[in-house]
Amino acid sequence: MRFWTVHLPPAPQRAGTEPVLLREGFSFWALVFGPFWLAFHRAWIPAVLFLCAGLAATLLPAPLATAAPLALAWATGLFGRDMVRWSLARRGWLLAHVIAADDEEAALARLLAARPELVPS
Repeated sequence: MRFWTVHLPPAPQRAGTEPVLLREGFSFWALVFGPFWLAFHRAWIPAVLFLCAGLAATLLPAPLATAAPLALAWATGLFGRDMVRWSLARRGWLLAHVIAADDEEAALARLLAARPELVPS
C-alpha cells in the first residue's frame, strides 16, 4: 500500500484542472536523472540548485569529487517528491488529502469517490 498526496490548483484555476497526485517515498527516476527529473516535474528552483551543486561538486578534491555527486543523487531520490510538493505549494496549489492506495488509478478513484465535485466535466 502506498500513500499519495493530492494537490488542488489555486481557486482561479480550479475549474477544469485535474488534481495532482504525488506518491510518497523514494523515486528511482529522480536518483537516475536528478535535476532533469525535477525540471520535468516543474520544480525549477530545486532543479537549478541541484544542477549547480552537482557542477560545483566536480571542483572538489579527488575523493570528494566522486562522493559528492553520488550523495546529491541519493538526496534527489530521497527528497525529489518533497521538492515537487514544495514547488506546487509555492505556485499556490493546496495540499488537500493524503490517500492510501496501491496505484495512482486507485488513489484517483478513492479521491473522486470522496470528493465527487472534482470529477472533470
